[in-house]
Amino acid sequence: MNLALFDLDHTLLPIDSDHAWGEFFANTGAVDAIALRKSNDEWFARYQAGTLDPVKYLEFIFGHLSQFPRTQLDVWRDAYIRDIITPHITPSAKQLVRRHIDAGDLVAIVTATNSFVTEPIAPLFDVAHLIAAQPELTPEGNFTGKISGTPTQGPGKVTHTNQWLAGMGKTMADFGRVYFYSDSPTDLPLLSYVSHPVATNPSEKLKAHALAQGWPILNLFDVPS
Repeated sequence: MNLALFDLDHTLLPIDSDHAWGEFFANTGAVDAIALRKSNDEWFARYQAGTLDPVKYLEFIFGHLSQFPRTQLDVWRDAYIRDIITPHITPSAKQLVRRHIDAGDLVAIVTATNSFVTEPIAPLFDVAHLIAAQPELTPEGNFTGKISGTPTQGPGKVTHTNQWLAGMGKTMADFGRVYFYSDSPTDLPLLSYVSHPVATNPSEKLKAHALAQGWPILNLFDVPS
């Protein structure tokens, strides 16, 4: 059996689901839209520049979510998935994942985006396993504003993937091939860790690295700027 791991944003999706959620949330009318949109853009710019503090960013996101009951958040999230995410799912991305599923591979999405945003997205690709940043929740299921555990960004993806496999009594050595598809240089720790890295819709920096390393490059769609 092989293991196939997928980044989400700009890899399987041609958009950033984290940033898109911030835009959608700002448009609900429940928050200061101008202030949230400004902060959302600033955090995204830091991510693109490679200077994002993932803990502070997640606490920013979870802090806003903690202001509302989970029941209301779920209503907004359902609309977000329907109106924003579903129209951006492409046949090429679904076919890539489907090839691994049909081959009998163990498949997981490994994303730095939080699980509140991404839990409904994984099933849209028929993926049963999601490794994502986790919020701290109250016993009632509401957000406290804090992160639970550590971020799933950069080297955190290696740590969390190994922990997930260990929970099934497995390691990466148990698989014939371990694929990881990603667009971003922030994922170099996991790309360099697996046996079969695939630079997928890569940024210019990752594309240069992939060419130097002889990694395959896959373009599923045109990534919007």
